[in-house]
Amino acid sequence: MPTAKAKPQPTVTLKQISAELAETHGLTKKQAGEIMDDLVGTFVQNLKEGNRIRMAGLGILQVRDRAARTGRNPATGETIQIPAKKKIAFRAAKELKEAVE
Repeated sequence: MPTAKAKPQPTVTLKQISAELAETHGLTKKQAGEIMDDLVGTFVQNLKEGNRIRMAGLGILQVRDRAARTGRNPATGETIQIPAKKKIAFRAAKELKEAVE
């Protein structure tokens, strides 16, 4: 029996969010867009500095170190060395988890 393909999830962009905020708060779309750009820039700068970003009701963003490890090339089966690197981790807040259940 063939399985039905899941309908792709719609994607909401920062531009769309800033347009909604502009309408809600009586700002121009340009002003709201600049605020969103500044917000993203502030997040990036703080993450670069190694700071955690805690957003009440949303969650915590932080940079974590990922250790070097041995992996395997799935095409050839060859063992490869994967270098250490940093990754961005997000831990959802309890309120967010409950809201999307």
